[in-house]
Amino acid sequence: MKGSSKARSAARRAKTDGERAGRRAARSTPLRLAAGVGYAAKGLLYLTIGYLALLIAFGESAGREADNSGALQTIAQGQAGMVLLWLIAVGLGALTVWQALLALLVKSDAGKRIGSAVQAVTCAVLASAVVTFLLGQGAPDSQDGQAQSLTAQLMSLPFGRWIMALIGLAVIGVGGYQVWRGVTRRFTRELTFDGASGATRTAVVWIGTAGVTTHGLVLGTAGVFFVQAAWAFDKDEAQGLDGVLRSFAETPAGPYALVAVAVGVVLYGAYCFCQARWQRG
Repeated sequence: MKGSSKARSAARRAKTDGERAGRRAARSTPLRLAAGVGYAAKGLLYLTIGYLALLIAFGESAGREADNSGALQTIAQGQAGMVLLWLIAVGLGALTVWQALLALLVKSDAGKRIGSAVQAVTCAVLASAVVTFLLGQGAPDSQDGQAQSLTAQLMSLPFGRWIMALIGLAVIGVGGYQVWRGVTRRFTRELTFDGASGATRTAVVWIGTAGVTTHGLVLGTAGVFFVQAAWAFDKDEAQGLDGVLRSFAETPAGPYALVAVAVGVVLYGAYCFCQARWQRG
């Protein structure tokens, strides 16, 4: 009994020591700076996607899609493009680690833990796509193709149609939450604004309001397409980022709607740079 008790005490101490080490790592200056590079990398990707969406709206995209695949190809063609992509990969990797530590060891609120976990997974997927591209395996498949492939695989499973519908509803929920964060400006609670002037704060708030709201709108629309795919039992109904953005051009507002959303995506990219500078841990 005494041996068992000592073993449990030792395990608890080891767990506590591990949690403390994790918290120290999450709050360390080097990791926070590296995570800032990750936010900037994420911002650059969204700026590029927004730029490609604007080209699509004006009929000048030359066949390039407004998604991660198109963004990587565009960045790679610039001067020192491959070096920049390596910096993006490293930054996204650091941001993945930071958000994972926040989710597991630092955040106390369940909602904040979930948010950090989602960001960690998202950044890990982005980092993986960039590394795959850098290792000479080419740009990842378009997100439209990935979405349709995932839909086909899920629908081949028992109850796959219902799983697809639930995924779509979950994405709609995340998108709705983002819209709420943007409209209510709740995202400002995640920023410190240390050393920022009043004018800078006002600019960041307006950029974040437009950018975060648009990001939520795009996510919610993607969720709607997943639900439609489940309802129609048709994988072609599912759309990735490029298909979602192009769908706005099919509304009564036509290309003007796509221009407005593309500008919002650009502003979301700009907001990611603001997070790089003022994100609260």
